Amino acid sequence: MRLSFLQPLYAESGPFASVYLDTSRDVEQPDRAVALRWNRLRADLTRQGADRALLGVLEEAVGADAELPGMHGQAIFAANGALVLDGELPRPPARDTARYSTLPEAVPLVSQHLPEIPYLAVVVHYGGLPTAETHGWVRVEAEAGTWPASTVAPGERLHREEPVATWHHGAVRLGHRLDSWARRTHADAVVVGGDEWAGNVLVRRMPHALRSKVVRVRGATPTDTGRALLESQLDGVFRGRMAAHDRELVDVFIGRRALHGPVSEGLAATVAALQRGQVAALLLNRVPTAPLRLWTGPGPAQLALTEGELLACGVRAPREEPAGEALVRAVVGTAAELVVVPEDDLALAEGVGALLRYADRRPDGA
Repeated sequence: MRLSFLQPLYAESGPFASVYLDTSRDVEQPDRAVALRWNRLRADLTRQGADRALLGVLEEAVGADAELPGMHGQAIFAANGALVLDGELPRPPARDTARYSTLPEAVPLVSQHLPEIPYLAVVVHYGGLPTAETHGWVRVEAEAGTWPASTVAPGERLHREEPVATWHHGAVRLGHRLDSWARRTHADAVVVGGDEWAGNVLVRRMPHALRSKVVRVRGATPTDTGRALLESQLDGVFRGRMAAHDRELVDVFIGRRALHGPVSEGLAATVAALQRGQVAALLLNRVPTAPLRLWTGPGPAQLALTEGELLACGVRAPREEPAGEALVRAVVGTAAELVVVPEDDLALAEGVGALLRYADRRPDGA
């Protein structure tokens, strides 16, 4: 998982106000509900020391997603009197929170982006007889997305209509177009719903490489919801699944570890590798939560298990921060990737490991 979407966040110096707020629209008087939630968080931030200018910036952003239907939330970050990042949450936060701190509270936002699987969703509309020897039209809508963030931030959408009489030929052309689109977006899966006969014609005429990625789904296929195409089916398709790119990184880690290659494992060794900018991909069995903490300095690679270690490196006034926040900042700041892999697939020492950009020099100088 690439965390480039967090780069604007770490381009700023703190302190940061981090707000996670349920802004769902599937309740009575949603604007009033959001206002009441924000008022409680505003009071909480005031007690933590946030100034009026910062609170004003946050208040302008709260509820800016009012046109988005259904259940969802907002993650809003501000620092130095300016809005830094405003992200949509595909699910409302478990509880509304507001934190004013040296580091932004980015871990809940990252967690809502997991497993970050790129895909194409295709809906084939047709209600006539299952034969091309009839009148009417086949209508196709397709959309690129990255699950689950695309639930509330749908991607580019394609609209196509083809006479039923020429659908077999039109499906060939459309199949090649979808294949090019899937290659460009590195789609792991092509989820196809809608009419069974017309959908089968399309799938059979797709290029082989794309056809191997097809997942057929059933159920209602509304296309005017303002949310992701095939949203209700996508969760079932992707639940418990890793992105193909992340799976490849896990396989590389397993292979390197077996050959004593350039990997690290365990918290101390991995933190040391992050300090050196040596980590290409950080692997976690789970995103760390309280009470695990690390010591940090102003730079993204300035993190350590003890305060003394940073003081010895010349860092003035190190601060103790939640380990997850320190690790995410280090990953973003060193252009590494993050992979969360279930323990059943790969058990890591202390739940932490890394693929390294280069091997450490051996004591004998080799």
